[in-house]
Amino acid sequence: MSALTQENVSKLPTTTSPGSRTPSLHQPTLSRRSSVSAGIGPNHNVDVNQIGVPGTTPRRDSRPKHQRSLTGSYFPSQPGAKEGDEWTVGDAQTWKTAIEAEQVDKDDVQGVANTVVRHVTTTLARQAGNLDELGAYQATALSVRDQLLKRWNETTSYHTKNAPKRVYYLSIEWLMGRTLDNAVLNLDMRNTYESATQKLGFNFEDLLNEERDAALGNGGLGRLAACYIDSMATLNLPGWGYGLRQLISSTGEQLEAPDPWLDRENPWEIPRLDVSYPIRFYGRVEAIPNSSRAIWSGGNECLAVAYDVPIPGFATKNTANLRLWAARPIQGFDLNSFNAGNYEASVASSSDAENITRVLYPNDNMYAGKELRLKQQYLWCSASLQDILRRYQKLNLPWDQLPDYVVIQMNDTHPTISIVELMRILIDEEEVPYDVAWGITTKVFAYTNHTVLPEALEKWPLPLFENLLPRHLQIIYTINMNFLNEVAKRFPGDMDRIRRMSIIEEGTPKFVRMAHLAIVGSFKVNGVAALHSQLLQSTIFRDLKGRDGFTNVTNGVTPRRWLLQCNPRLAQLITDTLGSEHWLVNLKQISQLLPMADNAEFRHAFREIKIENKARLADVLHSELGLSVDVDSIFTCQIKRLHEYKRQTLNLFGIIHRYLRIKKATPQERKKIAKHTAIFAGKAAPGYYIAKLVIRLIVNVAKIVNHDPDVGDLLRVVFIPDYSVSVAEVLIPAADVSVQISTAGTEASGTSNMKLGLNGALLLGTVDGANVEIAEDVGEDNAFLLGHLAADVEAVRYSNSYNPTSLEERSPELAAVFKAIEAGTFGDGHVYEPLLKTIYDHDYYLVSNDFGSYLAAENLVDELWADQEEWTKKSIRTAFAMGSFTSDRSVQDYADSIWSIEPDPVPEN
Repeated sequence: MSALTQENVSKLPTTTSPGSRTPSLHQPTLSRRSSVSAGIGPNHNVDVNQIGVPGTTPRRDSRPKHQRSLTGSYFPSQPGAKEGDEWTVGDAQTWKTAIEAEQVDKDDVQGVANTVVRHVTTTLARQAGNLDELGAYQATALSVRDQLLKRWNETTSYHTKNAPKRVYYLSIEWLMGRTLDNAVLNLDMRNTYESATQKLGFNFEDLLNEERDAALGNGGLGRLAACYIDSMATLNLPGWGYGLRQLISSTGEQLEAPDPWLDRENPWEIPRLDVSYPIRFYGRVEAIPNSSRAIWSGGNECLAVAYDVPIPGFATKNTANLRLWAARPIQGFDLNSFNAGNYEASVASSSDAENITRVLYPNDNMYAGKELRLKQQYLWCSASLQDILRRYQKLNLPWDQLPDYVVIQMNDTHPTISIVELMRILIDEEEVPYDVAWGITTKVFAYTNHTVLPEALEKWPLPLFENLLPRHLQIIYTINMNFLNEVAKRFPGDMDRIRRMSIIEEGTPKFVRMAHLAIVGSFKVNGVAALHSQLLQSTIFRDLKGRDGFTNVTNGVTPRRWLLQCNPRLAQLITDTLGSEHWLVNLKQISQLLPMADNAEFRHAFREIKIENKARLADVLHSELGLSVDVDSIFTCQIKRLHEYKRQTLNLFGIIHRYLRIKKATPQERKKIAKHTAIFAGKAAPGYYIAKLVIRLIVNVAKIVNHDPDVGDLLRVVFIPDYSVSVAEVLIPAADVSVQISTAGTEASGTSNMKLGLNGALLLGTVDGANVEIAEDVGEDNAFLLGHLAADVEAVRYSNSYNPTSLEERSPELAAVFKAIEAGTFGDGHVYEPLLKTIYDHDYYLVSNDFGSYLAAENLVDELWADQEEWTKKSIRTAFAMGSFTSDRSVQDYADSIWSIEPDPVPEN
């Protein structure tokens, strides 16, 4: 074998041992270690010289300690108690009666009001005379949480009893949005809570606005996870989500400002201080002779503490759980240092630990940021694995049956270290032989890829990895060695292929390729749109496509939030026309309404709803940004993360072109120009300079255009700051045009295209991602497609780099736009040189090549807008052809083709 693998071999202990013990294969013993030192008692020897030293202070527990049993129940430590007993403390009938007394019928307005008042007076310690809207929201939320927790407890108990195979969805982002409105809708209690809060003197809509969005993510990855867990619960599928409970989100020239969304107590989470796991970083590794095992010791340790968020299904008792991990110190306060006057040192360990989950995605342009990111990922993955395995141990089954009860879906590469962590636990702690552990692991994990951009695939510098997670790197070396041996047998002598397929990327420094590790360690890999899945196998993973684990599951969105909640009048129109709400759990039923496009009365009702939604958004823009917009203008919306491949620049340059055209037009010519309100929303990564520059240009263009008297109301440009799920819920129902113009072959799928389409926005987009499938379903004559096809992109890039032409030759219209920018029309033109240079030099994302096509598509939009009846027909046909793009269908596809799990509905009685 080449030097590529020889180095890996030299760093490893022997991987198989004929004499290895295997009892743990048949009798799992992993348990959650105590988060603190054992209490000092009669059976503990105390060194009096150590009294007062941190970590040796005895606990002053006077009550019997409650302990975690094998089944996860609690029981007091008392004579005669057996591990595995159910909790039978006290009189069972008393417990049952008390629990039933807490039940509130979904139509019982007074009963709901009683629960709200109980929380006002006993939880918040307030009363009617000093209750403001924030307090009323908190009490109402706690009342709703009571209803959720009853269902959550029933679901947990039922699934524990039935022991179905469960899916565990690992996503580093969970962009949940606000919970109150979604929860009461899923519980079918919205009208009841509206009436109850009104009787208590509060407007329910005002209470909804008191809630802050849960800042557990930044973009589509987290929102997709949120839609999926909603669908898991609605489809009665046994599953949990796992994520990070970061304290602060950074929000969007973009300036990062902290969003301390947890500075108010979050009523939706349940702190599980009884559920914590030790997490180790750094340290040393000692190989055990004649064994694949090793001892990882030393370094630093902290705790991952669980917080649970119940996720209700729609029209079902089943309630899923989202478990979030927060980092905490094992020893939070060093009293000796404090007493010695070293105040900073006294809290250093606490600060270091809590920093791990303080901010999601720390800036990784520096070493410290990279290390903190890897710490985040490992803490989340290790705690999740320990938790999953503890739950499996309740079944008292051998480890080789783990894949029959557990499947772990990795949402992108962030959780990939979980593969190695499971191997470490099985080999080092449970003494399972390496080959058996690998067989188990590769039947448990599945991997969802979300990008075809090679530069976006996650990889870690090997020196950083070795320093932070030394044992895991050893296991990766073994995995890689075995994998490359297989490759060498299939392709003897093909060293280039071996280098391309290796999990370790050669170079200075070397890198660990997490996507390669995810593919090698998973039994199934999926893309998220048909085109994306094809491109994965023909481009970035073409060497790995021979593995039979590749498949496709096109993304989807939940219609409960993205239609029922955010566009209630359209949802009611659908329900009234179809005769029931069943379409909310079978979205394909809305296709029955396609013929209504030819019904003039229905078109009028549909159009009035759109106008009302636009007026609502206009009111928000006026109150929040001081900007007036014309509701009769075309609302074009591009709402997504800021990235060069998503081409907000193409849209922006089109706006500048329109602005220059308006400036040149005569008063008579201006009367023929369609009115546009161009809306941008999204965030840029903290270290992404070009993306921030795009935001700066958008904002400066808006300042000029929106205050130019020559333009009047013909054009408005809006950049919505601090974009969130709640903002999207107002924006999406108001959109007329859905702008989806990524360079063909770069967008994996997209979900804003689905949300906007479901609410009747016409697609203006490239043939990329899920746009392809949307256009097929709604009909290309109801969409505005533009730009080069994915198959042509590489040839155009080659021409741009090696046979370059001037910008004036490629696109004279874009050249005029650049001249206006450089001339200082929108501020200092020199500031934007780095941005313009990316297009002048090689234009990797084909902005100049597609600009003419984009302008032509916009002209078609303007022409159609002039015929409002025809526009409305196409809008109706778009909305009601979106039945396939529901997360219910996506999750069912996962359940059928990847997870192999069945619904396990909690009985109504």
